[in-house]
Amino acid sequence: MKLGLEPHHGVGILGFNSPEWLISNLAAIYAAGISVGIYTTNTAEACAFVAKDSNTNIMIVENHQQLQKILEVRDSLPDLKAIVVYSGEVAVKEPNIYSWQELKKMGAELPMSLVHQRLQTISPNKCCLLIYTSGTTGNPKGVMISHDNLTWTAHVVQQNTPIEFGNEFILSYLPLSHVAAQLLDIYMTISAGASLYFAQPDALKSSLAVTLREVRPTFFLGVPRVWEKIVERIKTVGHESSNLTKKIATWAKSVGLKGNYSRMNGETKSLSCGCSSRRTSKPLLWPVANVLVFKKVRSTLGLDRCKMCLTAAAPIMKETLDFMMSLNIPVLEIYGMSESTGPHTISVPKKFKVGSVGCDLCGVQTLLHSVDGDGNGEVCMNGRHVFMGYLKTPEKTNEAIDEDGWLHSGDIGKKDKDFLYITGRIKEIIITAGGENIAPCPIEEAVKEELPIVSQCMVVGDKRKFLSMLITLKVDINPDTLEPTDKLTTLAASWCRSIGSNTTTVSEIVNNKDENVMKAIQNAIDKANLKAVSRAAKVQKWSILLKDFSIPGGELGPTMKVRRPIVHKMYSTLIDSFY
Repeated sequence: MKLGLEPHHGVGILGFNSPEWLISNLAAIYAAGISVGIYTTNTAEACAFVAKDSNTNIMIVENHQQLQKILEVRDSLPDLKAIVVYSGEVAVKEPNIYSWQELKKMGAELPMSLVHQRLQTISPNKCCLLIYTSGTTGNPKGVMISHDNLTWTAHVVQQNTPIEFGNEFILSYLPLSHVAAQLLDIYMTISAGASLYFAQPDALKSSLAVTLREVRPTFFLGVPRVWEKIVERIKTVGHESSNLTKKIATWAKSVGLKGNYSRMNGETKSLSCGCSSRRTSKPLLWPVANVLVFKKVRSTLGLDRCKMCLTAAAPIMKETLDFMMSLNIPVLEIYGMSESTGPHTISVPKKFKVGSVGCDLCGVQTLLHSVDGDGNGEVCMNGRHVFMGYLKTPEKTNEAIDEDGWLHSGDIGKKDKDFLYITGRIKEIIITAGGENIAPCPIEEAVKEELPIVSQCMVVGDKRKFLSMLITLKVDINPDTLEPTDKLTTLAASWCRSIGSNTTTVSEIVNNKDENVMKAIQNAIDKANLKAVSRAAKVQKWSILLKDFSIPGGELGPTMKVRRPIVHKMYSTLIDSFY
């Protein structure tokens, strides 16, 4: 307010998760402004669009690098009045650029009576938060979230989960510009009286494993790519273990998988008298497996006191879920979107199914629109978590919310009893030249399950005669830049040796057309094709790319989801060559 924040104007926050990020977010809301998170990976032009669209008065930036982005586009931001740098000293000494300490001193000078006046203007149905969508096919849309959206959703999630007020520990590391991270790290933390810990900025590069062991969170949310990396790390350690340790781990995992599936399915076992039954979920030797393996793995990962390990934001492979289940670490799926203030369905320890995104939260409704013969329809949502609309684009709002108030997700799903299963996404559906509609995700998952060396694969073939696939291999990541290297991971190189190839780099495989690797990949794709729902759903051609997908490369979004239109554009020449 002291810097000139006007009601219903934006406070842009550009930086990694930190106490200052959280404080800026809440301060903007309490001052009747609008909190606007901006991804640190955004270009200066992308930052300018968000700041201008949200009528941002104040920009809160983490450091000199982010400051430079705003200074580069400052002249195009007519509403911008001040910039605050919250980490370190301000390198650029110019009017209206302040340090965090200077901001605190100025705030202390503001009479509390003025703050109370602003608070009186706040009401539940007013916008307090803007979440900008990724904008893979154009400019991002500003999702308007109200005070009621936030408080109601946080309260309902707390009702649906085993949260104990004052006894929870949360680790903040996923971008707070994303709705899932913001709901869990800020609003759920406040609602549950939880302790919040902030990871280091290099969490996704290298330090997350160390921080997890330090914090030992009771709730942990990871996007699928995070869980895949955890699985890879466990497998790498296992690969380097002694033969005896490997045998014990293999046995324990079989016990863990069987026990957790029994618990998930609510299996029963007849009593000796035959007159009644009791619920059972743990095989006879479960305590032994728990002592020898499960407890040690959970402790090593920092998940020994975690009540709920969660995944959201993108589809996750069944192979990943089963692997974690075998170690007695069930990873529970949540489904929702920015437009539903985050979660719409949730899986909980006593009610979950592998492959399902869970059941409706209390107080929300799910409708399947235009259901086909297999029970698949567009997932539509209704409830107090549904957003207000898109900022300044009422036509887009009308496309998303129909006249009966149902939010159309664009996802295709089906229901089995109370459980929702996501089977595809309308925008991702491939329509072949023969007119057949094909969802790419099940095909990609089938190929990944057959090929441990594959990092990413993407099916293409829209309006084409047949399907083809782009494949990337698992490689080491440069910890400083997050860019993929050419060197295969330890597990990937080991897999190559198992099929008779001594290659250690992607370029060797591609440039030399490594016969053993190429044959193994073709055999795996043939196996995956056996699971195809139709002839048209089989992959007929494929190619290995020289570089894995990454956030710096632009192929992955901030939550590590593949940005299909961008990948398609980047490799259009290669895709055309398939046909």
